[in-house]
Amino acid sequence: MTGTRKRHSAAFRARVALEAAKQTRTLAELSKSFQVHSVQISQWKKQLLDGVESLFRDGRHRDRDESEALQAELYQQIGRLNMEVEWLKKKAARCG
Repeated sequence: MTGTRKRHSAAFRARVALEAAKQTRTLAELSKSFQVHSVQISQWKKQLLDGVESLFRDGRHRDRDESEALQAELYQQIGRLNMEVEWLKKKAARCG
């Protein structure tokens, strides 16, 4: 049995998974109407239900945490560079 695999678009998979999540039709009916194996529909439905919580996460907190960490790292680097400049000034004053 030779055949090529079908590559379904994300929009198609989402539509099928939403239909499966609605539970208005059985997997066999969905499989027949969309021409996709029922196991594949179950997997897409599981992916949909597992990933739906990420849609409602508050991304603002994560962005703020990342920017604060970056800011702290930059302040540390500025401090180190200032110390090096002061050390070089003292060293140059001794030599000159």
